[in-house]
Amino acid sequence: MAPPTLDAVLTGLADDNATGSLRVGKDGTVYLTRGRVSYVECAATPGVEELLTASGRISTSGVRGVRQASGPEADGGDLLVRKGVLSRGELEFCVLGATLDASFFLLRAGAPRSRFKEGDTHWLGPHWYFDVAGLFRECDRRMARLEQAWPSDELDGRPVVPVGRLNGGHVLLTAPQWELVLAADATATPADLARRLGRPAYSTLLAVRELAAAGLLATQAEATAPVLPKRTPAESAADAPSRPRPPEADATDVNLLIRLRDALEAL
Repeated sequence: MAPPTLDAVLTGLADDNATGSLRVGKDGTVYLTRGRVSYVECAATPGVEELLTASGRISTSGVRGVRQASGPEADGGDLLVRKGVLSRGELEFCVLGATLDASFFLLRAGAPRSRFKEGDTHWLGPHWYFDVAGLFRECDRRMARLEQAWPSDELDGRPVVPVGRLNGGHVLLTAPQWELVLAADATATPADLARRLGRPAYSTLLAVRELAAAGLLATQAEATAPVLPKRTPAESAADAPSRPRPPEADATDVNLLIRLRDALEAL
């Protein structure tokens, strides 16, 4: 008999109002508090501590000290606030962004081996809560947005590099996109770039797909190939294999998450 899907396991834990951690193979961990997800860690994405150290808010040794001082029952997030590392609102936004980021890459696993440890908590403590169903809907919405930006995953896990020649006369880039173009050196994948720049993995991946759609990023082999007329995402989508579209997310949830994401990225 096939093991239950991660969706089914988490839904069952939510129905049981469980508190503890669900270890998903070697890929990451989902933390629940009374049936709701309070934090998610994923090996493929930077966590709150990595984002804080990359931004210069706190040193690696400082994070280590807070983790040790928090203990099994204390709240590391509250300690960060009391130390003045970040405000209460910034802490909540950091937890929100890191959890949504990790969830997108971790929860897509079909039927991984998982193990639940009752009563286990994350060192940060609970500072935001996510309904299991809503979290999966947001993951579906994010996948749809990636597909809309560029309907190909060819660059998702491979090192990227700026192309040697542009097809158009000029290009308008956002500051994060320009930072990505400068950091792309044919050795770093989108996930590597996210950690190098201290940015969420999903927003980095989305920017990479947008830059690929604009003809600015490619793999090393593609970047040295002869320049061909640029194809729009719509044209590529027509040639791409058909795949089932994810269900639509609740409009209220989506609008709230978009506003919170924008506020997080503005910090």
